[in-house]
Amino acid sequence: MTDQKTQVLLLHPDDDILVALADLPAGAKLEPYGLTCKQDIPAGHKVARRDLSQGQAVRKYGQIIGAATQAIAAGEHVHSHNLHFEQFERDLAIGSEAKPTVYVPPEEQATFSGYLRADGRAATRNYLGVLATVNCSASVCRFIADALEPELLAQYTNVDGVVALGHGNGCGQSAASTGFEYLQRCLAGYARHPNFAGVLLVGLGCEVNQLGSLMENMNLSQGPLLRAMNIQDAGGTAKTVAWGVDLLKEMLPVADQARRQTLPASHLVLGLECGGSDAYSGLTANPALGAAADLLVTHGGTAILSETPEIYGAEHLLTRRAISQEVGEKLAARIRWWEDYTALHGASLDNNPSPGNKAGGLTTILEKSLGAVAKGGTTNLVEVYEYARPVSAKGMVFMDTPGYDMPSITGMVAGGANLVCFTTGRGTVCGSKPTPSLKLATNSAMYARMAEDMDINCGLIAEGKSTVEEMGQTIFKLILTTASGQPTKSEALGFGDQEFVPWQVGAML
Repeated sequence: MTDQKTQVLLLHPDDDILVALADLPAGAKLEPYGLTCKQDIPAGHKVARRDLSQGQAVRKYGQIIGAATQAIAAGEHVHSHNLHFEQFERDLAIGSEAKPTVYVPPEEQATFSGYLRADGRAATRNYLGVLATVNCSASVCRFIADALEPELLAQYTNVDGVVALGHGNGCGQSAASTGFEYLQRCLAGYARHPNFAGVLLVGLGCEVNQLGSLMENMNLSQGPLLRAMNIQDAGGTAKTVAWGVDLLKEMLPVADQARRQTLPASHLVLGLECGGSDAYSGLTANPALGAAADLLVTHGGTAILSETPEIYGAEHLLTRRAISQEVGEKLAARIRWWEDYTALHGASLDNNPSPGNKAGGLTTILEKSLGAVAKGGTTNLVEVYEYARPVSAKGMVFMDTPGYDMPSITGMVAGGANLVCFTTGRGTVCGSKPTPSLKLATNSAMYARMAEDMDINCGLIAEGKSTVEEMGQTIFKLILTTASGQPTKSEALGFGDQEFVPWQVGAML
């Protein structure tokens, strides 16, 4: 993949730029292209392949990533100072590139060792959860989890632990608002998540997000492994903690009865995420994860692509793979919603690339999106889900989420993701309990610097030491091993208790 002599990469014959795979000093000769660098070009950044006129559309991956704001000479650095976001017409061509998926025969499907729940879903972990229905009960949830003696938990070797999840919402909002509905969907999705053997819901008592409302709206029913309580009804913090501990002690022996068994990979629901992206994301980790997602789909599993703002400008690459007009139009509708939503708040979808993204070589949302959609692989788009809706379809699906990593992952986990793969170029550290999260580094320099946080180094692709397909196989194998119980780096570090972040939409009152 890497031209060792020039250390640049041409991604598509129609591209107007080359990607630097190492820092290139001014005067560096790019012999195969007859170019000389006119400025220093940082690794991951773009160098003009040909002269570009002001206003000209600029292409990368064979797709438009923006327009030149001034004349750009061949060999010049192409970035925010001379390239900007500009709207352009995309032909959605819904379904035009959909093709039959070739599935692995059931008897040849890959397997993992997981827990089969009574509802037929599979778990990759076996936790008890304490979930706050409102921020006012978040600390008490943590107090309850912390009050369980380690010596007691050690007796239940098949239980991975007790997870307390708080958040910053649950009151000061209208019960008729979209944000309120999203919060209730997330809480219900976590309460039902297969990776939780049992859950205790804890409210304050006077908040907008009343326990009764949550249970009724989301069709939740109390039972031995789903309990609910209010701090005010219990008589305060100490009494709530004592009561909560007693309830968890009742759940522990039941949860401990779970045993791992061999299950087909078709039970896996994989959340696909990228964060702290750089220019290598679309060259290494994202396409490699896409290759792994393709493998999972052919083995009967589900891969969830998300982050609607980060497919913006590349949505036509997904709609063309939609299995029906209805599915393609669902995705187009979510794009239009985001255009209206950002305009309402005086923003633009091109505000999405963060300072870190830009430092890593990404200039516009169009460029970022083209790299991000690669996580979805090449199979058909079979369904589009609203935020935190239960995912039931098999194959590659899309969930409408923000580009902000933790609300996005929260939505996918609420939808049923029992494993997450998270690509990162700048180096993102986080977890997503109760779902294990694998970190895929896009470049070897960051991987070496943050090896304690990264599970796989996809930077080997850029160095010519691996191919996208080979790395996809490596990722798929690690997915199966992780689903079988091997801890991820983020799990070993203890991440995941602070990253439950339901998407907050609407006015805070």
